[in-house]
Amino acid sequence: MQYAVRGSVVIAADQIASDLETNPEKYPFKEIIFTNIGNPHQVGQKCLTWPRQVLALCDLPAEVGVDHPSIGQLFPKDAIARAREIKDALGVAGTGAYSHSKGHIHFRKDVARFIEERDGGVVCDPECLFLTNGASSGINMVLTALIADENSGVMIPIPQYPIYSATIDILNGKKVGYFLDEKKGWDLNIEELERSLAEAKEKGINVNSFVLINPGNPTGQVLSEKAVQDIVTFCSKHNLVLLADEVYQENVYKGEFVSCKKAAHDLGLIDENKIELVSFHSCSKGLFGECGRRGGYMELVGFEPEVIEEIYKLASSGLCAGLAGQIMLSLMVRGPQPGDESYESHQKERNDIYDSLKRRSKTVSDGLDAISGFSCEPTQGAMYCFPSVQMPPKAIQEAEEKGISPDTLYALSLLEYSGICVVPASGFGQEEGRYGFRTTFLPSEDKIANAVELFRKHHESFCEKYN
Repeated sequence: MQYAVRGSVVIAADQIASDLETNPEKYPFKEIIFTNIGNPHQVGQKCLTWPRQVLALCDLPAEVGVDHPSIGQLFPKDAIARAREIKDALGVAGTGAYSHSKGHIHFRKDVARFIEERDGGVVCDPECLFLTNGASSGINMVLTALIADENSGVMIPIPQYPIYSATIDILNGKKVGYFLDEKKGWDLNIEELERSLAEAKEKGINVNSFVLINPGNPTGQVLSEKAVQDIVTFCSKHNLVLLADEVYQENVYKGEFVSCKKAAHDLGLIDENKIELVSFHSCSKGLFGECGRRGGYMELVGFEPEVIEEIYKLASSGLCAGLAGQIMLSLMVRGPQPGDESYESHQKERNDIYDSLKRRSKTVSDGLDAISGFSCEPTQGAMYCFPSVQMPPKAIQEAEEKGISPDTLYALSLLEYSGICVVPASGFGQEEGRYGFRTTFLPSEDKIANAVELFRKHHESFCEKYN
């Protein structure tokens, strides 16, 4: 099993960071810039104020929190009211007790309303929702249920976020890759999907599911409504369970996010019971960036009650998702309302984060694309750029001699030259002969602009060394 976003380059970066604490002059930089993972708060994104206020009040005993006579001098009225509502819903158990294994019903109802509003009124049943420790634990549960033996196949995009490839490997299933089209902005091609599925079937693989990541990770594309409709139609046609990874649905800088559920509904597939769909979302991404809270959900659509019962058994084995994550998820999907004391400040904080992310996405994608020997598609969504890099033949040869991929050699060179920690593209999968890396654009605007210049200088130095 390989999990590139925490792989050898990151281990080396951690060691260098430790070295810098004891010997600041050892490297030609003062700090490691971690752009290897979508972890916004780690690299300086400020937390949103109102959700943290509510969460703090939920955790505090009432006598020193919501019921303290001076509480109104410290917290806004709407934060106090929301915390009181949550505390009343939790009852005597509070935030320190286990909840229902699907998540507390109060929070699941909030998520259901959010989904219905997002999708124009398409009904969401809270009993088909599972609150999870981030999207990752939900993905793990569903793949565990789907992979019965070593002949079970899951279609995954290439490139893809390695939680899918790693989990499939752990469960001893078969990865069935379909290539995204880099020349067309990482778009999907139905002919490619049919080719991949047909080849897998010829090998005797029992393909039972399909993974879609939209907006894309690591590729940053946002699929059109037609593309999403094509995918749900393909899955319905071939009786494939659709796993819709939609955790970046708020991180859209060009185009418009269309959920798989809405696309399936608009085509009549849900009403006609012609699709099985699991969608995932999280408070780790979007504008909250609350990765450490481990808050997420998955919604099951079109499954028989017996299947949902089996998923429930899997969820029960982990008892429940953490309450802090459940609360944060509720606050993400139902924030302050117009007229509330915190509404304008909360919206301003969200807008400031979004606007900055949009600027940084362009700074990095344009900057990388302008480097001689680089090609980088414009980022439409998510938090990443995924450039291809022309690799000198001597670098490829040295990598082979060292038993590592050429883009791992490149990423380690970049780290030692600049302190920038990226993930080799080979960790996500790519076409034969392509090399590159994934970088986030989450560090501050000043740092990310400087990073683009360091990318350029390093590439010139790298090519000079190996040419």
